[in-house]
Amino acid sequence: MKFRIITYNMHKGIGGVDRRYLPQRIITILKNYDADIVFLQEVDDDVPRSRFHRQVDLIGDALLMKYRAFQPNVKLKRGHYGNAILSRFPLSDIQNIDLTISMKKRRQALVAHCHLRKEHQRTLLLINCHLGLAGFERIMQLRKILDSSCLKNIHQATPVVLAGDYNDVWNTLGKNVMFPAGFKSVSKKANTFPAIMPVRQLDHVYYRGELDFLHSFPGHSNLARLASDHLPLIADFELAV
Repeated sequence: MKFRIITYNMHKGIGGVDRRYLPQRIITILKNYDADIVFLQEVDDDVPRSRFHRQVDLIGDALLMKYRAFQPNVKLKRGHYGNAILSRFPLSDIQNIDLTISMKKRRQALVAHCHLRKEHQRTLLLINCHLGLAGFERIMQLRKILDSSCLKNIHQATPVVLAGDYNDVWNTLGKNVMFPAGFKSVSKKANTFPAIMPVRQLDHVYYRGELDFLHSFPGHSNLARLASDHLPLIADFELAV
């Protein structure tokens, strides 16, 4: 069974260059790449800058994705922003992993089990993260994820996708943290930031278990260069069912 995942720091739907709040641009980009599972970071809920929209539902409704999870990480004067997962397949056992490091911004990873159904059913573990800005912080946060019960209590062959905005400026977290834990990357170098002229790969998709990677690419459309300060990263997989 083939399926597509997108991870996208959507920057609250605010353009990285023009600073305009135009969520339809994000929706158009996501429709164009037609993923089955969408990982989003910097998703607003009831915030003045984004017209008090609950963006997980605004986007989910537009994409006809009825299975959704939202994680309000950062509390503002009004509303929150955080991570979200949208899916064409049912989600269950939704959990949060606290990634907050002392004296740093509050962060969490969003965890869900995704039930892919065709003739048979297989379960895929999804983990959406938005890591911190300091190098030591990112390493500590990934180790918290890898040591969490949601990963420790599953078989090594269980399909897992751990994706998001890693803020991995020097592209070292794979070699230093993820590969030793049995994860593989979908891309050696797929620059996603800044969107207008990307020179860094801050966004990553890692996977392990009984999952075959097929293809990946950053979304380099003209619209994607304007809609956010990041480009989306798209990855295609195949799962034996």
